Amino acid sequence: MILNRMVEYQLDTVFAALADPTRRAILARLAHGDARVTELAAPMPMSLNAVSKHLRVLEEAGLVRRTVAGREHRLALDAAPLRTAAEYVEQYRAFWEERLDALERFLLGRKRSSTSRSRTRRRKGG
Repeated sequence: MILNRMVEYQLDTVFAALADPTRRAILARLAHGDARVTELAAPMPMSLNAVSKHLRVLEEAGLVRRTVAGREHRLALDAAPLRTAAEYVEQYRAFWEERLDALERFLLGRKRSSTSRSRTRRRKGG
């Protein structure tokens, strides 16, 4: 999969956003429905300002949409950028499945070989 610069940038920002456990927790909360900034910050062991910085990273990655009505800021999950990230990761599935299948064949072959040597020794009285 050849990536253009726009897709590369989107992947960089999405993976950077997902790298932090606080941001993953925010996304998990938003997966259950929209929330105000203060609702998202309440369970976090950090200041409202620190949560706001995490929200900016999520917004930059396109994972969160903000709507403002007066003084109330509501946030919603936008999972669309995760599709691009999932497609990127998915292209490596065949690679890893092939490697894991080869490892399984190797290990089963060793087990069979070991079992067969064991039986031969028992028959010879060894």
